[in-house]
Amino acid sequence: MATRTPGRIKLPTNVSELLDLADKIYEKHRSDGAASPLNAQQDYDWSIEGPKIVPCKENHDNAEEAARLAERYYKNRDNDLPAIKAIIQNSAQLLKSVYAKNPKVLGDYGFVVDDSKQAKKG
Repeated sequence: MATRTPGRIKLPTNVSELLDLADKIYEKHRSDGAASPLNAQQDYDWSIEGPKIVPCKENHDNAEEAARLAERYYKNRDNDLPAIKAIIQNSAQLLKSVYAKNPKVLGDYGFVVDDSKQAKKG
């Protein structure tokens, strides 16, 4: 016959699940009132930390929504970015050939023109 082990407590690694667990513990602690064994804790106090759960969940949910929005915006940006980069590169080359004798004119278009001599690689 197998003997009973003291058991291992598996805590959630997912933030949402961890906050749900905190909420359940806090509710049980509150329903137990003064008889709650959690009142014996010395380093933490559920009456202080417990009320932080709801705003923490709201902040987490808002952060998750912002991450989803950011992902969508980045995807939309990335659809257009290659063509924009290409037209900038082509425009730079065209303007460089048009103003071959005075490439500093490209600065009028917003380009940074570095006409210093490059150091020899050695």
